[in-house]
Amino acid sequence: MHPDTPAESTPDPIRSHPRMSDAEATAEARRIIADAYRPVPQMPTAYRDTAPLPAYGSMPPVPQPDRRIVPPWAAGTAVAGIGVGATCVGLGCGIWLACQGFAAVTLTSVLFVTLPIAAVAAVAAAIGSAIRSIKATRTETHHHYAGPVWQENNTITAPAYGLISRTRNDLSR
Repeated sequence: MHPDTPAESTPDPIRSHPRMSDAEATAEARRIIADAYRPVPQMPTAYRDTAPLPAYGSMPPVPQPDRRIVPPWAAGTAVAGIGVGATCVGLGCGIWLACQGFAAVTLTSVLFVTLPIAAVAAVAAAIGSAIRSIKATRTETHHHYAGPVWQENNTITAPAYGLISRTRNDLSR
């Protein structure tokens, strides 16, 4: 028996005589039903603080610098791609609607008509992205040193193969 179990819920010892009288069976049934419907002592499992939050605290606002994950050239390329796609869809729908008035044209034929437009737009976006990246790589760096300078460039190739591997970057001087 668990030490936290109340005494009234402990089972009666097993009797050697398996049969009960009608009065004993009725009393046992009433006890089982009473145990089933007895309220269990409740303990709180959560607490909600309903006090209103302060409008401002004692700390001044902290500047949060903008650190974007996507480089600007990639965002520009993505926006250009979305624009090219929307333009191609708009032109294709316009051509399809115009062709619907002239003859019964299938959607497949309209797509083949708009395919060169989409190709030209995609090539234009790719050329613009390439030009922008070429302009970004042409940066001049000037190093001005005063005093004795020791410049060292090390290239370490450390392949790590296998499920468990260890890389040691030891530079011997």
